[in-house]
Amino acid sequence: MILSTITAAAGAVAPAVGNHVRFEDLGLHPDVFSIGFFTLRWYSLAYIGGILLGWWYLLKLLAQPGAPMARRHADDLVFYATLGIILGGRLGYVIFYAPEMFLHPLRIFRLWDGGMSFHGGVIGTSIGLILFARKHQLNWLRVHDYIACCVPFGLFFGRLANFVNGELWGKPTDVAWGIIFERTVPFGMVEPARHPSQLYEAGLEGIVLFALLWFAFWKTKARYDPGKLVGLFVLGYGIARFTVEFFREPDSQLRAFAEHTGLHMGQWLCVPMIVGGAYLVATSAKRRVRVESIAGTASVA
Repeated sequence: MILSTITAAAGAVAPAVGNHVRFEDLGLHPDVFSIGFFTLRWYSLAYIGGILLGWWYLLKLLAQPGAPMARRHADDLVFYATLGIILGGRLGYVIFYAPEMFLHPLRIFRLWDGGMSFHGGVIGTSIGLILFARKHQLNWLRVHDYIACCVPFGLFFGRLANFVNGELWGKPTDVAWGIIFERTVPFGMVEPARHPSQLYEAGLEGIVLFALLWFAFWKTKARYDPGKLVGLFVLGYGIARFTVEFFREPDSQLRAFAEHTGLHMGQWLCVPMIVGGAYLVATSAKRRVRVESIAGTASVA
């Protein structure tokens, strides 16, 4: 009943759009500036900003007792994580959302064609972190815990960039804050006001998830239970994304899939995240062992 209620509320179509804000009136543009053949896009800045801010925050976390690695590991870690984000995110998009690209392999390298998949980025980053941990003989699960606390920065900036690009908009609505995006319906039809679902995701995946992980790290002893922080992240993201998808239009090429299965592709991909995250949180206390700080401070039982 709860899911049907959410779906019905999210799918309400606005009969009139005269009082809603039009996206073009906001003066937003995907490009920051262009010089000759070079164009800097807000989406690129979102990735760069998320990685740099996450790196800065990681150093703050590593300065606390019981860190699973030293500051000297941070530079190498950022390289592995960035590579995992880019390769995993792009391949994830192609596999989950646009498999037809395999028929034209060169399109896979055109990162601006279609975009990236967060779920693919998670898989790619996890593989990168496991390789990094093996190289330095570190506890890979505790490394994941610390990185998970830094990811919401990138999610927040990324969703804001989606909004600036006028993409991944929500379903038609009559709520007062609905926005009339451009080219969401066939030419000649009236553009309806839509949920700014990009901003919903920025708030839940970015601000709320960061606040949850901040509290768990700084106000509890969660960082000493291997898997608890990354479990909270995966569980929290899965619930947030699953919920917002009820207010978001499915990708055009997967609309038939959503109608046939009853859920968007993004929601199906969140199901194992929710289950896996809940498992990591529930079993984290059993994995707690005496933690010897890589940074050189006292060990923590």
